[in-house]
Amino acid sequence: MKITSVYSFFLFFCCFSISICLYAQKKTKNYTVSGYIKESKSKEYLPMVSIYLENGNTGTTTNDYGFYSLTLSPGKYNIVVSYVGFETKTFSLELSENKSLNFDLVPTNNELNEVVVNSNKAIKKSHITQMSRISLNPKDVKTLPTLLGEKDVIKTLQLLPGIQGGSEGTAGLYVRGGTPDQNLIILDEAPVYNSNHLFGMFSVFNGDALKSIDIFKGSFPARYGGRLSSVLKINTKNGNKEKIKGKFKIGILSSSATLEGPISKGKTSFMFSGRRSYADILLAPAINTESESQIFYFMDLNFKIHHIFNDKNKLYWSNYFGRDAFGSESNLEDTETLLHWGNLTSTLRWNHQFNDKFFANTSLIFSNYKFGVDYRESLESIDLKSGIDDLGAKIDFDYFPSPEHRVRFGIATTHHNFYPRQTKVVISNNTDQSFKQDIKSLESALYIEDDWKISNSFRFYPGIRLTHFEYKKTNYLNFEPRATLSWILKPDTALKMSYSKMNQYIHLLSNSGIGLPTDLWISSTDKIKPQTSEQYSIGLDKDFDNKGISLSVESYYKKLNNVISYKEGSSFILIDNLDSVKELNWEEDITSGEGWAYGTEILLKKNIGKLKGWFGYTISWSQRQFDEINNGKKFYALYDRRHNLSLVGTYKVNEKITLSGSWVFSSGNNFNLPDRISIKNPNSEFIDDFISDYKGYTTFNSERNNFKGENQHRLDLGIQFNKKFKKNRKRTWEFAIYNVYGRQNPFYYSFDDNDVLKKTSILQFIPTINYSYEF
Repeated sequence: MKITSVYSFFLFFCCFSISICLYAQKKTKNYTVSGYIKESKSKEYLPMVSIYLENGNTGTTTNDYGFYSLTLSPGKYNIVVSYVGFETKTFSLELSENKSLNFDLVPTNNELNEVVVNSNKAIKKSHITQMSRISLNPKDVKTLPTLLGEKDVIKTLQLLPGIQGGSEGTAGLYVRGGTPDQNLIILDEAPVYNSNHLFGMFSVFNGDALKSIDIFKGSFPARYGGRLSSVLKINTKNGNKEKIKGKFKIGILSSSATLEGPISKGKTSFMFSGRRSYADILLAPAINTESESQIFYFMDLNFKIHHIFNDKNKLYWSNYFGRDAFGSESNLEDTETLLHWGNLTSTLRWNHQFNDKFFANTSLIFSNYKFGVDYRESLESIDLKSGIDDLGAKIDFDYFPSPEHRVRFGIATTHHNFYPRQTKVVISNNTDQSFKQDIKSLESALYIEDDWKISNSFRFYPGIRLTHFEYKKTNYLNFEPRATLSWILKPDTALKMSYSKMNQYIHLLSNSGIGLPTDLWISSTDKIKPQTSEQYSIGLDKDFDNKGISLSVESYYKKLNNVISYKEGSSFILIDNLDSVKELNWEEDITSGEGWAYGTEILLKKNIGKLKGWFGYTISWSQRQFDEINNGKKFYALYDRRHNLSLVGTYKVNEKITLSGSWVFSSGNNFNLPDRISIKNPNSEFIDDFISDYKGYTTFNSERNNFKGENQHRLDLGIQFNKKFKKNRKRTWEFAIYNVYGRQNPFYYSFDDNDVLKKTSILQFIPTINYSYEF
């Protein structure tokens, strides 16, 4: 099919869908109430706020920028505005003309009360068409105990069903059998290509700067694409428009500071947040000598400006910069070795409200990720770099024709510039050699989706995404249909089914599987085809009235095609053969294959009251098959874990004390063991399970990932002591323990000189203390 004919079809589909909505509207003369909903103190625009009729099922929610639109027939109504953590507003409205109404919601402390009013009717999960979506409150992330006190979005997400981490303590993200590169991570509309600090121990997201966190594990809306497994959407704060506010935090590993406030009161605000580790500074006297100095740290900065021109035009400028450095410097021999990597993103967004039903957001997006190795010895040096630059633009439209329809459509394009290897070698005789690999490509998309309320019992969420990818003279054009059907069996129970197809045009070449900075992003080419996936899901959502409790059960099946891997014995590690600047033909070292992932997830969650938290359980399988790997036979993926269980809770004793804890259990990871390994004198329980001969010797076959490590579990506990002062000032001391009972979970396995299998555990009983002050 020609591209022009496909675009014409897409535009026809958009016009046809909108025409149907307009035709349905014209049956009777209707009027629209619309506006924006903000937080009363900071004037932050609030997403996903529910606006609904008090005595009916008719309603809507605000979009990401706090805008809502509700079209009704003429008459008198009682309308409710509801959002968890804020006081519910109810007001009477006589609708005889179009009206614009803005609301400021007041934060409430009613989470201390055991009795919960029925204002949560509007946000029942069973009444939301979308499935496989989970939203996290940044406040919950800040409350839970974490490793070394670093409040980490990614590690909190790992406590949810269907989402796993890599090795213990790392911030990898493995969603429903996928790999880290199959997750689309968006920070203020900009993609983030490496979300790890400190070789994967922590993520790059500073919790004090965050406003909202949403993850889609399946049933992907058509407005998102480019990855196979999940979409993680993170938005930062806009900044307080009324007064200066700030917070600084001092921890064991790092310190951070956040400042926000008005530039022009009520019109323009800013938000700045910075964080830096200082282990290198504190440990310098112990690890640095006269002959050698160590370099290791991470840092990140968030900066944002929000300006309101008028009620219908708003501007956002969001920026992120992060950097890690690790290396050493010899003072005697005049040598230096430094590994450094980091992200830089910048997004300029313009919101425009055309009328009371039509809203648009236009974004200009820049994203850069780079990794480098610098080696210097006297007059000789080697500089090695790798990375990706993105420059993109997109425009998204929200159209609210009636309470039965909410239509979204838009267009996006991104220019990718990959440089897998850029090398410069300088030698003492002033001659130098340099080489740079450049891979340029263009990725574009059109989409349309509609959240359609067919009746009080049935809701349908169809969508189509048309994607196009161009590399030199090679073009890929793909349709990505998406659909979700929700059948409300009872007022608090819904059965849901979904289907989604995804295409991924960029790939991550990885030897480690744990997201180290040496992993390389590369493009689809004429030889390397895009990865594709099809996911089917079925689930049941149930809400328990007046208790703030919801239950979600989902089963899924995902088929993946054209997934890539290195061939047996191949490698593309950048730090090999640094003195060579010849171009590497990496396409010859890659093979493509198939993948399967399926399982069932259970999430029981309590959102309101003194006690909040969730119970999550997942049983799942993840397999791969490549013709040129494992003799063409299927094998289980590296992080295929049969069982994952988490129990997470926070308990607010009073305004001064908050308790928190989490207990997690997971089946062991898979490992590769070489052929015919003799294990002598086994001295741990898990080895006994794999020994087939009573004399203590065994032989493993050559299957990929043929060894299953032992099960992992741990308990983390924390307590916060809060004290409030005048003028909304607050001090918090936090004490936490990671792995309370000192479980020796395996970080990796190795053989000693006697071929005895040993496990290494590094994260056992780690106490931490944090201090923070807000003003």
